[in-house]
Amino acid sequence: MKGDHLPQKPSGSISAILKEYEPRRENLLPILHRLQGSTPAHYISEDALRETAAYLRISCAEVYGVASFYSMFSLEPRGKYVIRVCTSPSCSIHYSIITMLEDLLGISPGETTSDNLVTLEPSSCLGVCERAPAMMVDGEVYGDLTREKIREILERISHE
Repeated sequence: MKGDHLPQKPSGSISAILKEYEPRRENLLPILHRLQGSTPAHYISEDALRETAAYLRISCAEVYGVASFYSMFSLEPRGKYVIRVCTSPSCSIHYSIITMLEDLLGISPGETTSDNLVTLEPSSCLGVCERAPAMMVDGEVYGDLTREKIREILERISHE
C-alpha cells in the first residue's frame, strides 16, 4: 500500500461497478470509463476516485493523476450531453464551430448550459478530418457541419 491509500470499502453503485473488474492496476482505465458513464452528470466523483484506489490498492494520487490526465474524463459534473468540438486546423480553417456553438448555446468552452443539458468541450482532434468541420455529441460524430446542421442537432438533443 502507498502512503495516501485510503482503506475504505466501496459503497453503493461504485462498489457494484468495481466488482465487475478484477482488482488489478491494468483495469484502472476501464473502471474510470465505467464509473463516469454510470452517472447522469458524466463525471467521476471524489468518492469514486478514493474507492477505486482502495479497490485496486494503489494511491489516490495515481488514480487522480490518470483521471485528470485524459481529457475524456471529467472530475466536475457536466451536462446531459457533452459536445466535443474539433479545434484542429482542418476543422477550424472553414469557420469556427466553437464560435457558432458559443452563440447558439450562450456558453464558452468548458461550461455547461444553465439547464444542465449541454457541456461544450474543445478537442484537439476527433480523427475525422475528411468530414471537417466536425464535432462529437456523446461519442457520435457529426461532420460537414454548417450553422443549420448545428441548429438541427441542438434542436434534436433538446427534445430527447
